Amino acid sequence: MRAAVLNAIPGRLEIEEVAIDSPGPREVLIRVAAAGLCHSDLHFIEGKYPYMTPTVLGHESAGIVEAVGDQVSYVKPGDHVITCLSVYCGNCENCLTGRLSICSGSGATERQPGEASRLSRDGEPVFQFLKMSSFAEQMLVHEHGVVKIREDMPLDRAALIGCGVTTGLGAVFNTARVEPGTTVAVIGCGGIGLNAVQGARIAGASRVIAVDMLDSKLEMATQFGATDVVNAADNDPVEAVQTLTGGGVHYSFEAIGLTVAAEQAFAMLRAGGTATVIGMIPIGQNIQLPGVAFLSEKRIQGSNMGSNRFRVDMPRYVDLYLDGRLKLDELVSARIGLDDVNDGFDAMKEGSLARSVITFDDA
Repeated sequence: MRAAVLNAIPGRLEIEEVAIDSPGPREVLIRVAAAGLCHSDLHFIEGKYPYMTPTVLGHESAGIVEAVGDQVSYVKPGDHVITCLSVYCGNCENCLTGRLSICSGSGATERQPGEASRLSRDGEPVFQFLKMSSFAEQMLVHEHGVVKIREDMPLDRAALIGCGVTTGLGAVFNTARVEPGTTVAVIGCGGIGLNAVQGARIAGASRVIAVDMLDSKLEMATQFGATDVVNAADNDPVEAVQTLTGGGVHYSFEAIGLTVAAEQAFAMLRAGGTATVIGMIPIGQNIQLPGVAFLSEKRIQGSNMGSNRFRVDMPRYVDLYLDGRLKLDELVSARIGLDDVNDGFDAMKEGSLARSVITFDDA
């Protein structure tokens, strides 16, 4: 099959022929219909996070099941599925207490030493990225990495639910648990931030303030439900948010992955408020917060993949979209082929797009 391989970090993706194995017990072979380009992939391409090479990148995807292993009962060939990197073991303490997104035993869902690699090139193993590797014509994953969805859902839109949508909405619904009538600020209006904005709208926030440095992204944020916008290139975002809300917001979300943005998210809270860091702050960087602020019961917390229970959450998001309450069409800025993947990441670096989606034949 054709796949986009990262051979060195930092580096560029190379389209190569990669072999994929047959499904073993509890494994699912998927014909990829669509795969979104996520900023998380770019972090690894640029070397902000380490990974083994060579690896096939990509983790936000949807497709159709082609074959299943002999112990799989959840899906069958022909089923439409979304994949999710929150592959869970189902046996560890976090799984058993409902925190599947931080499963501590997910290594058990991978092939073990001595077993054939799921992906290979010229007889040598190719590493599977985040247990997914969706920048390819096919994927071979554990059954705990897929969720079955209704067949009237367009797969190019469904792919976005595999990461960006679930991360943004879940941070609002599951991690922060935004309450109706409260005020919200979202720093960063890329794919994750826009979903946090519309999550706050769906949750019933009375005011949703979008913060970014590009007017084009702020304009898009208003389409997703922002009631106010702040251009951080022209204004102090903390001061602006505090002025708009008369003292700060109940909930803030950092959706960029910058230390300064995380510190601003905390600073723009009112007493008793909660800041949630969604973005991937590079390894080795720390944030600094004023200790006295904790006396007013302000909180800061992290969110991994929207604290998802993806087999429950994702079908609900599909229903929200098909009911007209969740915006997905507007998130797709460009549909590209696999050969254009590097151009898609170049456009991402420019900051002008919400999401580029690689589409294959079944999207």
